[in-house]
Amino acid sequence: MSAHRVVHRSRLPAGEPTSRPARPGGAVSTAAEKARQAPENGRVAARGRGLTKTYGGGEATVVALDDVDVDIAEGRFTAVMGPSGSGKSTLMHCLAGLDTVTRGQVWVGGTEITGLGDRALTKLRRDEIGFVFQSFNLLPTLTARENITLPMDIAGRRPDPQWLETVIDTLRLRDRLGHRPSQLSGGQQQRVACARALASRPRLVFADEPTGNLDSRSGLELLRFLRRAVDELGQTVVMVTHDPRAAAHSDLVLFLADGRIVDEMPDPSAEAVLERMKRFEPTRQS
Repeated sequence: MSAHRVVHRSRLPAGEPTSRPARPGGAVSTAAEKARQAPENGRVAARGRGLTKTYGGGEATVVALDDVDVDIAEGRFTAVMGPSGSGKSTLMHCLAGLDTVTRGQVWVGGTEITGLGDRALTKLRRDEIGFVFQSFNLLPTLTARENITLPMDIAGRRPDPQWLETVIDTLRLRDRLGHRPSQLSGGQQQRVACARALASRPRLVFADEPTGNLDSRSGLELLRFLRRAVDELGQTVVMVTHDPRAAAHSDLVLFLADGRIVDEMPDPSAEAVLERMKRFEPTRQS
């Protein structure tokens, strides 16, 4: 693979008061200036500044993220889209603390995670972040309820009973709590995985192609549940997807190309996202 380079400057979500102001004439802040800008609590659930992620070295260097600045607004549903290899999953993994950046800084809430040790980072992921993936990752010998509470059981924490029951009812799992994964449909298993991600009331929920292994009906149900988690439960959701119909459930779509955020779309519709993806042309690939 070759290194990615584009001429666009990364952009922040529109309308956020904590976004980095542009210099006069559209010039951008230097890396040193960006490093001095600490996140403001309250409106931003996660923030990245100057995020660069490279693999390999020399002529074989691959730039997966190229000096990306991004804010994830609290209490909103953000979708991340782009062509294969554009860096969208890498961005999510770096913001979630699942991968390290080569350069740059990442904050979750008011905590900078780029310098955290393994133990502190593990605790932050456990307490602050929930994950929903294509694969359901449910333990086959446990019931749905046991799978939902498993991360908290491992951490020695008791779930908030009222919150847990709210999540279970929001995801319509009340009559499936005693069933094992083999007794559940694919859609029901993904809803259990979603409940597991929400059960500890994390600051952020990251979903990587969560509808990828679901039929269209089950996928639509899951997207509606994620939407309700934001609207009714106050969660913050970041979803990587290739599906314009899935992205249409979000409040904001970020478009990546060649490792940079090159466009964004607030209040998206499936039709508008599809048209934007049709016009999607990386500015250069070497």
